[in-house]
Amino acid sequence: MESILQPIREKNATLVDLLDRVLDKGLVINADVIISVAGIPLIGVNLRAALASMETMLRYGLLKDWDERIRFHAKKEAKKKEPLLTESEEAPIKAISKHKMRKQAMLACKSIERGVIRGARY
Repeated sequence: MESILQPIREKNATLVDLLDRVLDKGLVINADVIISVAGIPLIGVNLRAALASMETMLRYGLLKDWDERIRFHAKKEAKKKEPLLTESEEAPIKAISKHKMRKQAMLACKSIERGVIRGARY
């Protein structure tokens, strides 16, 4: 009896397809390496690595605490907006704007005295 499910190999797979699949599904590497000389173990290395997109990691519950901390700090920094100008920088601007307002007020008074406001005569 033949099996209905047969493995299918796509011949036109590219590096982009492979990377998309790894980021979508995730890849876990679990390796134990022991270097020994004459049957005596000298160096042992345990390697545990996971490669996936952030969305996939969160879906599987990996790095959830880290993601929440990063988002919390980003929101906190966004709320803490620095003023555009310091007090020492604001003082000259306020003085200039007060001077301009006084000048405009004086011109308006002179215009009224002459009877000319926006081109109309009284």
